[in-house]
Amino acid sequence: MIFTSPRTPVEIPQTTLTSFVLERAQEYGDKVATVDVTGTTQYTYAELAAGVRAVAGSLSARGFRRGDVLAMLAPNVPAYPIAFHGAAMAGAATVVLNPLDTADDLANHLNESGARMIVTMPSEMEKVTALLPRTKVEEIVVFGEAEGATSFDSLLAGGDLADPGIQPDEDVVAILHSSGSTGYPKGVLLTHRNMIANVLQTSTCAPTAEDEKVLAVPPFHHAFGLIMVMNASLLQGATLVTMPRFDPGAYLKAVEDHEITRLLVVPTIATLLARSPQVDQFDMSTLRMIVSGGAALDPAIAQMCRDRLGCNVAQGYGLTEALVSFMQLETPVQPASVGQNTPNIEVKIIDVSSGEELDRNQNGEVLIRGPHVMKGYLNAEEATRKVLEPDGFLHTGDLGYVDDGGELFLVDRIKELIKYKGQQVSPVELEAVLMTHPKVADAAVVGVPDEEASEIPKGFVVAREPATVEEILTYVAERVAPYKKIRRLEFIDEIPRTPVGKIQRRTLKQRDQAA
Repeated sequence: MIFTSPRTPVEIPQTTLTSFVLERAQEYGDKVATVDVTGTTQYTYAELAAGVRAVAGSLSARGFRRGDVLAMLAPNVPAYPIAFHGAAMAGAATVVLNPLDTADDLANHLNESGARMIVTMPSEMEKVTALLPRTKVEEIVVFGEAEGATSFDSLLAGGDLADPGIQPDEDVVAILHSSGSTGYPKGVLLTHRNMIANVLQTSTCAPTAEDEKVLAVPPFHHAFGLIMVMNASLLQGATLVTMPRFDPGAYLKAVEDHEITRLLVVPTIATLLARSPQVDQFDMSTLRMIVSGGAALDPAIAQMCRDRLGCNVAQGYGLTEALVSFMQLETPVQPASVGQNTPNIEVKIIDVSSGEELDRNQNGEVLIRGPHVMKGYLNAEEATRKVLEPDGFLHTGDLGYVDDGGELFLVDRIKELIKYKGQQVSPVELEAVLMTHPKVADAAVVGVPDEEASEIPKGFVVAREPATVEEILTYVAERVAPYKKIRRLEFIDEIPRTPVGKIQRRTLKQRDQAA
């Protein structure tokens, strides 16, 4: 059974991403578009639009053409969207890179994408300079000044810009990488049309008013930050206050100092807002909306945020390959769901073993189809065929079901299910049980090899106060079926997570193997 979106379809304009996002930039004029959290650097909408055209001209003068690739290796800074959209206007794609990645990962991403130029920060110069001999990068550009690099300001001098002849349905505008939490990260190819659809879906389901200020902490190198935070905010005329890295005290102070109205958060930040005593030290009264993404948000945490901060809290669901596929309404019918399909999105649930389509309230793999679904994986035709069906449906790898109200409930990741003596055990279910223990601050569960059982569940726990392995294991065993019991437990200082809050299970499995 195919579940169509109950929301009014939106028309996807046949244009380029930059033309669409900045279509009202001149109208917004002197209004601040982006500003650093310190207030030292800012661009108005008029300056941003002029900067984008200038950078596009400079890239064109350097020989950038339709299909070329520029790399971005930088935290969230005010000029980030100027560089990104400058490349897009010139017809190039931008591969957005994570500054926390290893040198080997960065070299692989640069080589796979064929990037000719990299835009970065002075603080990254040593790393980037060492990468150059291993890649095809011809020029380093920095926000600021650094020896051996071109200043980004020099690109603002501009140049002649020829029409690159962009085909929105075909031409890639962004290359992002899947999180790699369960395997090696793959390059995700998003076209102009893909990203326009995503930005439209975001602005339709979670609209932002022109007078709003958005604290831009989710990294722009991730789909959540690039689409929902950066581009959706600029489309709607909001002001982006950029933070290069997350720090709890600085984050809360930024809300007060800049009178932030909207936060886009990952669940770990939502937990901070719900529970941390630090929150009471700052004025958070300007907040109107919190949108969570990147990983599942505990309904109890969402309600604690609503009660404490007096603002609406919603969450969306998607993946790098198809962001913003579901979004809660302002008052979700079922708080534990991720909401209903966003406009233009179709979903079906299939039996994992047979591939048969399932009806409402039946649990299986979630498949999604819509204009936002990626073009494919970079240089990986076989991997693309495995996840993209000929009819356009994308295999998400997530298990879930659609209820009678059309809301999607997620159960787990297929690849993360633990196979204990032939039984399937959900690590997410066990993590939820662990988190109810009063002495547990954070927790993760993975499957580790076992000669007799194939795999056994192992828990990793960050303790809130002293606890023993035995009392935690007993607590869980009393609340789950016998085959679901956690068989081993390890206390650690911190659960490794991706920048958007997903548990890095591969890291935990490697830790277990090394023990």
